Amino acid sequence: MALVVFLRGVNVGGHRTFRPAALARQLGHLDAVNIGAAGTLVIRRPVTRARLRAELARRLPFETEIVICHGRDVLKLLADKQFAKRPMQAGMVRFVTVLAKQPRSSPAVPIVFPPKGRWLMKVLAQDKRFAVGVYRRHMKVIGYLGKIDGLFGVPATTRNWNTMTAIAGVLAGWPATKSAR
Repeated sequence: MALVVFLRGVNVGGHRTFRPAALARQLGHLDAVNIGAAGTLVIRRPVTRARLRAELARRLPFETEIVICHGRDVLKLLADKQFAKRPMQAGMVRFVTVLAKQPRSSPAVPIVFPPKGRWLMKVLAQDKRFAVGVYRRHMKVIGYLGKIDGLFGVPATTRNWNTMTAIAGVLAGWPATKSAR
């Protein structure tokens, strides 16, 4: 099964910038597919996590947290239809936080930020290495997303639900769109 790579904190606000599509081309021998600009790759040829991590670290122009998971875990997450029973309102964004490893203990969910007043972000559920939630478009949300590491006690990186569905499309063998390459 394919591996999915999530690089943490790249191409955000001019910090740790690089071209993910160029990295995917450099990893052509692993049949790498780039998803968006946030450092998300699907690796479709067999490779060990250790070898992939070492190759990524060697090719990146900076140090960053490299989170790798099995493609089947992403497909299972999407098959569970986490948001099917939760209506989406205008201005809300669904997200998935990918944890670097399964935490030893996890906080009770849902978790609401801020804890009082009108909520801006909710962590709704956790399934092994994935925490799913929703947020309202607001400047303070980036700070709340940054607190997820501390809640679960492991490094984490967050992606939009649309990115996860694009990953699933590549894993399912759909032709990659121009933007997914």
